[in-house]
Amino acid sequence: MGREKLFHLPFEKMFKCIGSCLLSIGLIAVANAQGVDVQAETDKKQHVYSNALIHESSPYLQQHAHNPVNWMAWGEDAFALARLQDKPIFLSIGYSTCHWCHVMEKESFEDAQVAAVLNRYFVAIKVDREERPDIDAVYMHAARMINGSGGWPLNLLLTPDKKPFFAATYMPKDGRFGRMGLIELAERVGAMWQQDRQRIETSANSIAASLRRSINVAAAGTDKLVDTTAAQAITADIIDQAYMSTAKAFDVSHGGFGAAPKFPSAQRLLFLLRYALLKDQPEALSMVEKTLTAMQRGGIHDQLGGGFHRYSTDADWLLPHFEKMLYDQAMLMMAYAEAFRATGNARFSHSARDIAEYVLRDMRDAGGAFYAAEDADSAGVEGKFYVWTAAEIKSVLGKSAAAFMRAYGVNEQGNFSDESSHKKTGENILHRNGAVDVAYFQADIKKLMAVRAKRVRPFRDDKVLTDWNGLTIAALAMTGRILNEPRYVQAATQAADFILGSLRDKHGGLLHRWRAGEAAIPAQLEDYTSMVWGLIELYEASFETRWLKSAVDLNASMLKQFKGADGGLYQVVQSDDLIARPMEIFDTALPSGNAVAMHNLLCLSRLTGKAELEAEVADLAGYFAHIAKRAPDGVLHMLSAVMMAANTGKEIVLAGDKDSDDAAKMLAVIAQHYHPNTVVLWHDAAVEALAPFTEGQIAMHGKVTAYVCENFQCNQPTTSLKELQQYLQ
Repeated sequence: MGREKLFHLPFEKMFKCIGSCLLSIGLIAVANAQGVDVQAETDKKQHVYSNALIHESSPYLQQHAHNPVNWMAWGEDAFALARLQDKPIFLSIGYSTCHWCHVMEKESFEDAQVAAVLNRYFVAIKVDREERPDIDAVYMHAARMINGSGGWPLNLLLTPDKKPFFAATYMPKDGRFGRMGLIELAERVGAMWQQDRQRIETSANSIAASLRRSINVAAAGTDKLVDTTAAQAITADIIDQAYMSTAKAFDVSHGGFGAAPKFPSAQRLLFLLRYALLKDQPEALSMVEKTLTAMQRGGIHDQLGGGFHRYSTDADWLLPHFEKMLYDQAMLMMAYAEAFRATGNARFSHSARDIAEYVLRDMRDAGGAFYAAEDADSAGVEGKFYVWTAAEIKSVLGKSAAAFMRAYGVNEQGNFSDESSHKKTGENILHRNGAVDVAYFQADIKKLMAVRAKRVRPFRDDKVLTDWNGLTIAALAMTGRILNEPRYVQAATQAADFILGSLRDKHGGLLHRWRAGEAAIPAQLEDYTSMVWGLIELYEASFETRWLKSAVDLNASMLKQFKGADGGLYQVVQSDDLIARPMEIFDTALPSGNAVAMHNLLCLSRLTGKAELEAEVADLAGYFAHIAKRAPDGVLHMLSAVMMAANTGKEIVLAGDKDSDDAAKMLAVIAQHYHPNTVVLWHDAAVEALAPFTEGQIAMHGKVTAYVCENFQCNQPTTSLKELQQYLQ
């Protein structure tokens, strides 16, 4: 049944009963939600109210712990109370750096009048989407089915058995501009729950059934291709179609894809890098170069402190939403590092290093792991920490101010307009006017950073998430290897040690979240796939066999825990406390867990020689095939894996003294080449146990020796750098 027909009957009748304006409530387009300021002074206030969230670890839930709304955390206690009190659920989902989440909190959830009606008619549940992405996935899917769009804050009404019957994003306290307010909604639904509940339950049952069908359709496999030709079938035409669709969306003038708002979409850039190489398509590489250069020069890039903001509100990357997410830093670090290796453009290596330095300086926990995010707001104003007036620049830099202002686009009137008033504010977002020599301005940047450090900093969400840390480990290890920067590899090592040591359950499985000494929440698919990715990259950057063994073990756990009962795509969670088990297929801000799993399986099959892992890749490709045919540009990271599977890859085994000059020279030759489907092992007894095909591949004549295999055949072992170079061409 198509989306346009899903809710014409019971759902529509319910809304007619409570007024047609309910259909339009709160459907404001809120793209991917942006930061909020939570000042330290808040913690010092004398709190009038406290609710059950005071016992939660999540910074987002803690931010709502003193609302007069009787919030509860997601769990059986909340649903048991709803059944006992015979009330529907008011479910609100957000995250700590979400701007509109906190607008709604200030306007409504801190308001005693709103709290009174919510407490009267509902059991209220708050969810941190970063702690429980599975809950968010299910109910965001429901919201998009109901409204055709979604975003955060995400607010839903549920029956006590978790079935949704209404969804909206931001809602005002009182109705305005034809939109019903939160108070009126609560009162109308409260009355209807008592007087005409059957209509609500009929609608909820219909939505829940459609939701389950929609989420599980990919797992049903009605038109899947589950055989060893599946990857080839996809490769033949769908990858080209995905490229053409991506090229059509490319903004020739400003870089990036589509109109404003513009998101970094790092996995799209990684797809294009691979397509450029494997399909010999220079236009694909040109799109990557233009986009990365435009972002590097734009206001989306923090020109002083490094790192990238969440997205740009305009087409030319000037005006960002200022929050910084750890996963964006990780994915963009990889994109810039790979682009440097593919093009030799040193500016891309500078950006990869810039991101790494920001993450190590501002996002690192004392234990070595990495925090989740930094807010957009400080002192109650979005971007205040980052913007400058011309007078401020002149005051700090003195005689050098004029040159700096020309280079970084600063003027007296300000260089951007306020989003609401459309007037210049006198403030400036630093961005580069063309190819700025950043090294020339280092002294100025240090002075401005020293002044900025005295400003009120944006709130930092200091929880540690396994999946986002896995991506960051991968990014630091890859960047350290490509740039020959041991500090980054060491930082990735410390983070991996922390995650594998501190985020474990009593059975040895991964946990999802750590904060303030407490690890909790069973790990989900992305926790396993992202950590396996990180460990693979860390092995190839350090050749410490323990990382390869950990990757193999975690991958085996992933297969055991998350593979569907009938095979095929992997489910996001093991838990059955949701009305449907979400199946992640499409890339979002991050690659889908299933797509990352495909990459991991392919790499591990080549690192260990286990053919059954490559067969698993073909099986996954078969389940993806019918989705890829319909929406190829929605599964680009999966298609990157298929390209790697379909094109000849190299397996390189090195043997000898890892710490010798010969080893460094061999690795330098390998590092010169952009070969994303090449894997490198260092032979020793422990590696031989994991990869039996390396048996006998030993150092010759006391020198580091390279064994290069390709397309199921191996070249003669060599100790010659020149010969190795020839093998890699």
